[in-house]
Amino acid sequence: MIQRYTRPELAKIWSEENKYNVWLSVEIAAAEALCELGQVSRESLSIIKERAKFDIKRIEEIDKEVHHDVIAFLTCLTESIGPDGRFLHLGMTSSDLVDTSFAILLKQAGKKISDGLNKFLSTLQKKAIEHKNTICIGRTHGVHAEPTTFGLKLLGFWEGLNRAKKRFQFAMDEINVGMFSGAVGTYSNINPRVEEIATGKLGLKPAPLSTQVISRDRHALYLNELALIATMIERIATEIRHLQRTEVLEAEEPFYENQKGSSAMPHKRNPWRSENLCGLARLVRAYSLSAMENIPLWHERDISHSSVERIILPDATTLIDFMLDRVNQIISDLNVYPENMKENMFKFGGVIFSQTVLLKLVEAGLEREAAYKLIQKNAHNAWNKKDGDFKRNILSDKEVLKYLSPNIIEECFDPKKHLKHVDTVFNRVLEQKDLVGCKR
Repeated sequence: MIQRYTRPELAKIWSEENKYNVWLSVEIAAAEALCELGQVSRESLSIIKERAKFDIKRIEEIDKEVHHDVIAFLTCLTESIGPDGRFLHLGMTSSDLVDTSFAILLKQAGKKISDGLNKFLSTLQKKAIEHKNTICIGRTHGVHAEPTTFGLKLLGFWEGLNRAKKRFQFAMDEINVGMFSGAVGTYSNINPRVEEIATGKLGLKPAPLSTQVISRDRHALYLNELALIATMIERIATEIRHLQRTEVLEAEEPFYENQKGSSAMPHKRNPWRSENLCGLARLVRAYSLSAMENIPLWHERDISHSSVERIILPDATTLIDFMLDRVNQIISDLNVYPENMKENMFKFGGVIFSQTVLLKLVEAGLEREAAYKLIQKNAHNAWNKKDGDFKRNILSDKEVLKYLSPNIIEECFDPKKHLKHVDTVFNRVLEQKDLVGCKR
């Protein structure tokens, strides 16, 4: 991934140095297992652990000659170890090393992603509680519907991401397997006990079955969960982009001192961070498709997946780490404009309260169809008119006044009546009643 979208910790995880360090830990774990089974002497194991070192430039030199990165790595190690280097990689195949190492690297990256998810979930929860009673208009089809709260919007994002977190933990567990099964996975030249011992030392579980590779449905699941996280982030970013439009302006990305919005127009305050997140989400979803296409390999294995994974696994995890950090920054410093929310809500004289008036008419004895037509006429007469006023139309309609008094009509236009169950929803979602009692 390019530096612009890479944070230091993920860059370190996917560095060549860390990759070879993980490769070395896998090879040593296998040697330790062989030693426990009496196939490698303790003296040789001690020499291997003491002398095993790699030089990236030397690996690259050997790779140019042999055209095989695993052999280049092992040759480099043997040069530093000496004769006892022959006890490395005994009975193993390249995929035993690479697939087991990928599990460790994905576990390392997944830990950082989980930390980022937890941090952002905490931010979302705090912001949702802060705006639990901040009234705003709910929109369906992009059109004003009925009142909700900005806190409920944020709580919906929290709930979705919390589910994504749980699914990602499951995907992390699925990928947490290693293999030391040799060519075509039959353990023909290596004892299955080596796999049990070595994976345990590495904090992994042994793959129940491998065909020289670990089945790629595990990796596809991991990437698909990353794609879902990316898409949940995009959902949040899309909402912010809509709310930041000039004619709406109910919420706005932070705009920091000395920041500039346009090279041409000094007035501009653009939701560029959110737009950036929407674009990056497309990449992560594309990577998930590539991961699924890696599943149907030829027979026991081919390496058509290898070139793909060298790109998609580092890139997807790096992007998600970056996206979680960026969206956390946006929500932490988000500008929220309650007064604009109120003004937008009462546009055209409060047409959004049409259902409340409709139900009062039905309650007063008017048939629903007749009540609907009556209210729709008054609402449409106010819609998209400079001086349109639904409430005034209702208070002036003689047919409506046959059923409802002016006082009852006034009560219909109180947005707080729509929020009577907000606490119920917060309590049900967060299951922490002591938190949701906070007042804005």
